[in-house]
Amino acid sequence: MAESTLRIARHSAIPVPPVAMTHHRPILALDLGTSTGWAIRGHDGLITSGTVSLRPGRFDGGGMRYLRFTNWLTEIDRLSGPIAAIWFEEVRRHAGTDAAHVYGGLMATLTAWAELRGVPYEGVPVGTIKRHASGKGNADKAAMVAAVRARGFSPADDNEADAIAILLWAIDTNGGLA
Repeated sequence: MAESTLRIARHSAIPVPPVAMTHHRPILALDLGTSTGWAIRGHDGLITSGTVSLRPGRFDGGGMRYLRFTNWLTEIDRLSGPIAAIWFEEVRRHAGTDAAHVYGGLMATLTAWAELRGVPYEGVPVGTIKRHASGKGNADKAAMVAAVRARGFSPADDNEADAIAILLWAIDTNGGLA
């Protein structure tokens, strides 16, 4: 069989064998933070990934990052969806108070958005993601980026790499809700 070229993420193309027409349910993986990493497997089985900046602007009120996140979720659902399930990195400890507050606000926004639409969601512990991607539950950022690159992806940063790793874990362990 001839091989086709599949665009993965924004940066690389890798050869993949042709696939019979398969219909997948779109699933989304997120690494929540001011720079949120995301990866989605679409209806066609292709994985697309990137980051979305949720940094507030100079004149933004405190809730604007969460409104932008809600709008972004709605748009990705409209363009790629409907999203069948969402997995996100479940962080239990943060280095700083501000990061913990941002994470909590983004998680509250995400879970409320998903509940309103009946989309199942699940947090995945950090160590589980790292162990699945790199073989080490305490892998550093560079090791995670390297592990995702070894799978044929070209993440722009560790946030995108983490989101790809979460998506690959979800597909490998849950069948990605085939």
